[in-house]
Amino acid sequence: MEDSEALGFEHMGLDPRLLQAVTDLGWSRPTLIQEKAIPLALEGKDLLARARTGSGKTAAYAIPMLQLLLHRKAAGLRTWCCCGKHSGLEFRLPGSLSGPATTNLCTGPVVEQAVRGLVLVPTKELARQAQSMIQQLATYCARDVRVANVSAAEDSVSQRAVLMEKPDVVVGTPSRILSHLQQDSLKLRDSLELLVVDEADLLFSFGFEEELKSLLCHLPRIYQAFLMSATFNEDVQALKELILHNPVTLKLQESQLPGPDQLQQFQVVCETEEDKFLLLYALLKLSLIRGKSLLFVNTLERSYRLRLFLEQFSIPTCVLNGELPLRSRCHIISQFNQGFYDCVIATDAEVLGAPVKGKRRGRGPKGDKASDPEAGVARGIDFHHVSAVLNFDLPPTPEAYIHRAGRTARANNPGIVLTFVLPTEQFHLGKIEELLSGENRGPILLPYQFRMEEIEGFRYRCRDAMRSVTKQAIREARLKEIKEELLHSEKLKTYFEDNPRDLQLLRHDLPLHPAVVKPHLGHVPDYLVPPALRGLVRPHKKRKKLSSSCRKAKRAKSQNPLRSFKHKGKKFRPTAKPS
Repeated sequence: MEDSEALGFEHMGLDPRLLQAVTDLGWSRPTLIQEKAIPLALEGKDLLARARTGSGKTAAYAIPMLQLLLHRKAAGLRTWCCCGKHSGLEFRLPGSLSGPATTNLCTGPVVEQAVRGLVLVPTKELARQAQSMIQQLATYCARDVRVANVSAAEDSVSQRAVLMEKPDVVVGTPSRILSHLQQDSLKLRDSLELLVVDEADLLFSFGFEEELKSLLCHLPRIYQAFLMSATFNEDVQALKELILHNPVTLKLQESQLPGPDQLQQFQVVCETEEDKFLLLYALLKLSLIRGKSLLFVNTLERSYRLRLFLEQFSIPTCVLNGELPLRSRCHIISQFNQGFYDCVIATDAEVLGAPVKGKRRGRGPKGDKASDPEAGVARGIDFHHVSAVLNFDLPPTPEAYIHRAGRTARANNPGIVLTFVLPTEQFHLGKIEELLSGENRGPILLPYQFRMEEIEGFRYRCRDAMRSVTKQAIREARLKEIKEELLHSEKLKTYFEDNPRDLQLLRHDLPLHPAVVKPHLGHVPDYLVPPALRGLVRPHKKRKKLSSSCRKAKRAKSQNPLRSFKHKGKKFRPTAKPS
């Protein structure tokens, strides 16, 4: 469809309240997936849609879901009785947007309050994001459409109270939805009309296959369903057979990632592991990577190794750790979005989930057994204004590369993806590039022009820092974060009040020393900066200018009190001795 013939939101027959919410969000025109999917969804068709990360898939199913709910409620009001109690209402049959008015009905309210929409997502963070987007679109109809998120296991009691009120839309992970269905706090067999499976290609890899099959037994035989995915793989095909009925398949003619004018993709070959650490240190310390960045590695242990390594050079980073509670992880993302950190280290969904098909959730690689299986960041999570994605470890699959790269260059903003690759990994990288290039057969990952010999002066510092990051230091860094969570946990507050000795022991436990930080490594002397970069980079930021009062106070504090002391008292006069 040509741009001149593109269908705008105002021509889709949407409720005026939805149009107002869309306008408030600043969406002047629908994205390609929204333009194709919304009209088909409003016609009642099942959809299997593939669109790249960041293309607006969430709104593509949220808008028709809200429209169908609002239409059904309006149709129900128009079919109330005509016994004189509801004069002034227009009476129409349910499901009919137009047609002659009907005035001989006396059936009472046709549409009772019930859960009619269900959104399944693979992670808790994605559930929060989906709920937020639906609520933003329902801003002007919040009284008519209520949305509940039941993905957090620790809030099950409050969730049951919310579900008793029968919200119109429920969002959650398959395991949490199944738990509520088995406890009869959620009933869908007689009310569900619309099922959405977002990020469908992740559900089975996260080990939700059994839960999903059990969950489907609690649904009605007839309902409308949408499967939204960034890739089509065997898992998506299996879901299609389970859920969809004669679906319309949307394989949009767009690349899975933005074009080179928006997203620049590079590869840099590092001869050894040490070269990877050396290059990353130089890129971040010399500010060659500007703005916010996401660092992806393949294991949680590598995350902490990298964080402790960068801390040696006073480069602040944080690890998005699946061992921590959901609120803590969301707090880290919020701090990153607000600018408290410029760099977040994370593992992708293939690691935090169950990358090997058939394995149960929570049985990931060694060292990651305690990771929350429903905590993934490789896609869907909104990291705001990410300038660069650095693949410090090569993604395990082409799909993982796509979802990592999808964290940057969003909403028409530019972005960079830089992949570190060892000589033994070049064949695997070629497979990824082959999938990305498709029929174009052109190079996608351009070589990153960087001369490693120019940063040889940093190598001794790099080795010094790497020696400081031992296995014991990594273990203690993880324990330190968990200990902090225990001390500040609201859930454990009552327990510690009843068991004060446990709190005292925890507080006065032996201090943990993750790694010895050497302050001199945080400063980069000018002679170490490559000649070609001198004058262009500032390895250490300028300190803020102090006010005059602060300068005086600082000067007074820095002076030697013995040298600056001046006695201005009265002269001492000896008194006469008594006779």
